[in-house]
Amino acid sequence: MSSAKIALVAITKHGAHQVAQLADQLPNADILVSEKFRTIFEGKNNSAQFYTGPFREQIAPLFQGYDQIVFFVSLGAVVRLIAPFLKSKDVDPGVIVVDDAGQFVIPVLSGHVGGANAHAEMLAGLLKATPVLTTASDVGKTIPVDILGRELGWKLEAPKINITRVSADVVNEELIAFVQEVGSKDWWTRSTPLPKTIHLFEHFDEVDLNQYKSVLWVTNQIISEQLWQQLDERLVVYRVPE
Repeated sequence: MSSAKIALVAITKHGAHQVAQLADQLPNADILVSEKFRTIFEGKNNSAQFYTGPFREQIAPLFQGYDQIVFFVSLGAVVRLIAPFLKSKDVDPGVIVVDDAGQFVIPVLSGHVGGANAHAEMLAGLLKATPVLTTASDVGKTIPVDILGRELGWKLEAPKINITRVSADVVNEELIAFVQEVGSKDWWTRSTPLPKTIHLFEHFDEVDLNQYKSVLWVTNQIISEQLWQQLDERLVVYRVPE
């Protein structure tokens, strides 16, 4: 998360002052504000750009140049501004909105894969604000299927439809078999206990496939096409660096 390229963006004087305060705690973050607020940032060490003309012209360069864009702009305005540039969660940057009073930090786009949820929680800590997370796995304090083990170097292996279906099973509290044959056991990073619907196994052959709705399997062994077909859309595999 620390290597992400972050932009702090504001269009009002009050927002610019909030950006200036946050910039002191994020010295590697870049700043984008209106030219008329340039004096607020005198003495700051952050790289800063001061735009003139319509703000909407700044959105394309932000999407192209940053991993996380933090807007001190109203949520509705941000949604309208970014809409023409959306592609997919695999390539879109994380987009985060901070309200004008600095009370709430809202990840709007690319919460999981793009890292906006994690950055929103980090920013909320710095601002002493409340992160507003709406992603089901975060709200329910359960496994985020699409990014599990990413910080450990695990690689996700499954068709997209499997990821969607298994994610739904996880958040809907269906019985899930979690089979871990390789890799670090430190993959559960939440402060809350592992949900009771997630059952742990050390070997795949221990799992009664008739009992479990879906299977999460951490393994480096070759999985046959027959097994993929047998489990249909119920299997997600994680590969561990060797």
